Amino acid sequence: MSTLIAIRDAALNGNGGDYSPAKEKASNRGVYNGGLPLLHLRLRLLFGGAKYKLLLLLCLLSVLYLLSSFMGWKPQYSSSVSSTSRGGYTVLINTWKRNSLLKQSVAHYASCHGTDAIRVVWSESNPPSDKLKDYLKNVVLKKSQTAHKPNFRFDLNEEDNLNNRFKPIEDLRTDAIFSVDDDVIVPCPTLDFAFTVWQTAPHTMVGFVPRMHWLKKEKNGMVHYRYGGWWSVWWTGTYSMVLSKAAFFHKKYLELYTHSMPASVHDYVSRERNCEDIAMSLLVANATEAPPIWVKGKIYEIGSSGISSLKGHSDTRKKCLNDFITLYGTMPLVSTNVKAGDARQEWFW
Repeated sequence: MSTLIAIRDAALNGNGGDYSPAKEKASNRGVYNGGLPLLHLRLRLLFGGAKYKLLLLLCLLSVLYLLSSFMGWKPQYSSSVSSTSRGGYTVLINTWKRNSLLKQSVAHYASCHGTDAIRVVWSESNPPSDKLKDYLKNVVLKKSQTAHKPNFRFDLNEEDNLNNRFKPIEDLRTDAIFSVDDDVIVPCPTLDFAFTVWQTAPHTMVGFVPRMHWLKKEKNGMVHYRYGGWWSVWWTGTYSMVLSKAAFFHKKYLELYTHSMPASVHDYVSRERNCEDIAMSLLVANATEAPPIWVKGKIYEIGSSGISSLKGHSDTRKKCLNDFITLYGTMPLVSTNVKAGDARQEWFW
């Protein structure tokens, strides 16, 4: 306040004579060039000429940024993920007789900066043709945008079994596994952001497809759970699983799933041809005693059919959940309301 008074007095003294309201008005008009708003005057007095201009420039840039967002332009953020300097991730694609979708999926994930390797889980009776293998190898080399080209390989299995998608993989160079179905496309910036989230909690699952278990008691006193799909999560904001159709987890869980999980769970998945993703969620929750992390982001499903489209899918999933809990002897899932989002893409955070 003393600074403002001193400035005012100096301005008045420059005009000469004693103080009067008329002289003060005249002085203000002379100094500020005619009736600028009071806020403008105070800001200029407070910050000085150079700082005041800088503040106006920052405000102008902010307005231009907001206007550009309305017009559809979005800034491109350089990825902080590097497959060589930070380890990157291995994309593990599960496929079944959908070569056209597999080609699209491999081409897309080869273009992501964080992709260190792409492994395709192949469980068909006939091995992939040489033509398909050559095509996919060339696509990886062509689409990759880094000097370090992702390592591409098929992992062949002799039988059709959903447990195959979680078999241990030899020669992995990364700790991070991104498990994904062949018909799911996650944009590269969204995928790389999810990877940075996983790096903060590498022992839990981090993914894009949340689900929930809900406690339900029946009349006979036995505890049963209801499987909550997407609409349940959307309505309540609560989840306890992220499905492995689009999720990060540590490579150690491939070993644990195959060699440490109860054999009865393996047998169940083989027999029912379903619910391997629920089994993995239970495994990780049992090991960490912590919830997974749901990452906010758009994903695209480019396929038209799958197990989830079959009639009675929800009832099958509910039965799987309760049967697995019986086999485990406990309920390890932990619910949460936390969702990870990229603040650079948010207006309010």
